[in-house]
Amino acid sequence: MRSVLRALAALALTIPVAAAVAPPAAQAIGPNLLPVTVTNSTGRGDAVYLYVIGVQLSSGRLGYVNQGGTFTAWSGGQIPPSPAPDVAIGGPGNGGSTTINFPRGFSGRVYFSFGEKLKFFLTPDGLVQPAPWASGDANQNILFDWSEFTYNDSGLWLNSSQVDMFAVPHAVTVTNSAGVTKRTGDPVANGRANVINTIKGTSGWANTVYTRSDGTVLRVLSPGKAAGAGLLSSTYLDSYIASAWNAYTGKTLTVVPFGDQPNTKFFGRTSGNVMTFTNTSGAVVASFNRPSSSSVWGCDGDLPAPNDLVVGPISRTLCAALNRGTLGTIDTQPSTNAADFYKNNPTNVYAKTIHANMADGKAYAFAFDDVANFESLVNDGDPRSAGIVLSPFSGGGTTTPTAVPVISSLNNKCIDVPSSNFVDGARLQMWPCNGTNAQKWTFTNGTLASQNGKCMDVASGSTANGAAVQLWTCNGTGAQQFVLNSAGDLINPQANKCVDIVDVNSADGAKLQLWDCAGSANQKWRKG
Repeated sequence: MRSVLRALAALALTIPVAAAVAPPAAQAIGPNLLPVTVTNSTGRGDAVYLYVIGVQLSSGRLGYVNQGGTFTAWSGGQIPPSPAPDVAIGGPGNGGSTTINFPRGFSGRVYFSFGEKLKFFLTPDGLVQPAPWASGDANQNILFDWSEFTYNDSGLWLNSSQVDMFAVPHAVTVTNSAGVTKRTGDPVANGRANVINTIKGTSGWANTVYTRSDGTVLRVLSPGKAAGAGLLSSTYLDSYIASAWNAYTGKTLTVVPFGDQPNTKFFGRTSGNVMTFTNTSGAVVASFNRPSSSSVWGCDGDLPAPNDLVVGPISRTLCAALNRGTLGTIDTQPSTNAADFYKNNPTNVYAKTIHANMADGKAYAFAFDDVANFESLVNDGDPRSAGIVLSPFSGGGTTTPTAVPVISSLNNKCIDVPSSNFVDGARLQMWPCNGTNAQKWTFTNGTLASQNGKCMDVASGSTANGAAVQLWTCNGTGAQQFVLNSAGDLINPQANKCVDIVDVNSADGAKLQLWDCAGSANQKWRKG
């Protein structure tokens, strides 16, 4: 029991993943109190309880926020941990909603539990959070989950999280002052059941699914948590890791960790169990021991990720590539084509299955799932409201939109991402239709999304004739809104102009731009 308490004491609250990606503070834009509406669409009749806990960024103090958005610091913790005060907020019943408030300058989690309040504990150092993967945890038989967020002077970052477990799928939203709403995290129809049943039916993984005595499946543990609890082989991924690591004894791995800095590159080669990286000048900048399965699941241990501009970014990229199974076969990382992920054997069945059951393919299934923007995160620098939508446990959901080519009436060629290089700023072009992901577009919420979380975009949000049409990380702005009308015009409503093939050029590689709608063949489009 004493060892369990020591382990629990080590779980004092830390700033969530979302906070780690927030840029330095800028001029305040959002309101002092940001309203966040929690909607219950689960179909369950249980009472729901909400908790907003985290850290006040200005002071570094750990504490909680009440429904009105007032922060109170924790006090009175002990060893062994003592029960924390009851700070539950009454949540919405099925079909209802409850609004809470985030104070600006706060980072933490919104917990939601069903049927029973969560049990939190205090040490002198802070809060002991629920850890249902640990034997004897007081919350092991409670159905609960959480979202993570940071709200500061630079805006809101809000994400669903499956890094530790998959329990209550939920969407997250943010709406800005222009009324534009971004949303992610919706499962496909019956997505929760699909995840549970797939993992239960996969050899070696069934024990990662935890079911309460009344038959309710409470959660699926992530592989790192499951292996730590003895519910999944601790060496499960070792054979793949060794193969991927050894692949670079005879070839070079190129890591380009910053999407907006394509000339910042690092080059890795393996000798023995060590992969050493040099920069473009040939200087050694980092080295990593071949990681264990545990290090890959946790993105830690042999893959430390300090908050710097070299070692951390390389480590994050390696971790993502090993979790996604692309290291060893794709030699420039990060890989941005989701069609290449999880093809290795053995593979991260947990991450693969969760992503496959998300409507937009996005999830936070491991710590650095944000590499190349595959995470279920909404962000806005000018937020006015936000939301957390607890998804249906059966039925419901969102059917995944079909990805289709967009074909020109001028030449029957397809809108294409050049060389399948899904980087911000890639100028879209025309190319013979070939069925690759570079030519597949998903029409959703008024955007045309590519197959890696990026969108058709007007460069710099311009409304002028000749503005370049490019690829850019989806951000919900008017520059990324396009409507294909019944006449075949692909219109950007912000500019009230059409996507146009420059100079009516029918050749391969012809570029796209905005231009006044003229009804000409170089402005007519259809779905393939």
